Amino acid sequence: MGLKKFKPTSPGLRHAEWPDYSELTTEEPEKSLLVPLPKEGGRNNQGKITVRHRGGGHKRFYRLIDFQRDKVGVPAKVVSREYDPNRSAWITLLHYADGEKRYILAPLRLEIGEIVEAGEEAEVKPGNALPLKKIPPGTLVHNVELSPGSGGKVARAAGTAAQVMGFEGGMAQLRLPSGEIRLFHENCMATIGQVSNPDHKNVKHGQAGRVRRLGRRPKVRGVATNPVDHPHGGGEGRHRVGRPPVSPTGKLAHGPRTRKKNKPSDKLILRRAREERRKR
Repeated sequence: MGLKKFKPTSPGLRHAEWPDYSELTTEEPEKSLLVPLPKEGGRNNQGKITVRHRGGGHKRFYRLIDFQRDKVGVPAKVVSREYDPNRSAWITLLHYADGEKRYILAPLRLEIGEIVEAGEEAEVKPGNALPLKKIPPGTLVHNVELSPGSGGKVARAAGTAAQVMGFEGGMAQLRLPSGEIRLFHENCMATIGQVSNPDHKNVKHGQAGRVRRLGRRPKVRGVATNPVDHPHGGGEGRHRVGRPPVSPTGKLAHGPRTRKKNKPSDKLILRRAREERRKR
């Protein structure tokens, strides 16, 4: 699938590049796998804004996605490939042999009508879920669990994939999409293949209204605000910041690391993404 361009009949379409959705096979989702998704507008249970620039957006239903892939040994037929408004990747509807229906993240090169399966005895092919110990080195995987049975957490965005590097002492080494090399328990489940919709990163919305329908409100420069709203605000006319750039809460914006020190997972990280970028 690729991106489609438009004739410049309006300023909003002149530079727009949208998905052509040619890979999708249906427009109607499976109703039994839909749940209501209330809007929060970036506010917590006290009504305070904790995430800025959120609000509005088109009404959505949440699609229940099977991140655990815990139906071991039960074959499922790939029925459709669908759009999900809640994530960047496409999703795939599976019909299991016992009659149950589930959504999973759609990997590349998984065609409609194919049979997928989960478990140690499953074949190493796109869409199948296996423990890491059963996946040969060099294989691309996605939807990787951080701990056995917790459900997939890693490499779920459109076009992403982690690569199995090797095994040692009951642990598997994976190169993550960020370049970080990390250890995972060999019993963690992972799905074979790369996540679908790799062109998502090249999408150009072209117009403000399309972004607002995604639930994103406008962003304002700190120097253009009042002093009560941002440390950079205030002053008569245009003015310089006059201090190192900071966030609205006063934290340094450029350079300092935000990850807490001495986290239990630090011992599982063999090479950080920052070190990988320096080598490039």
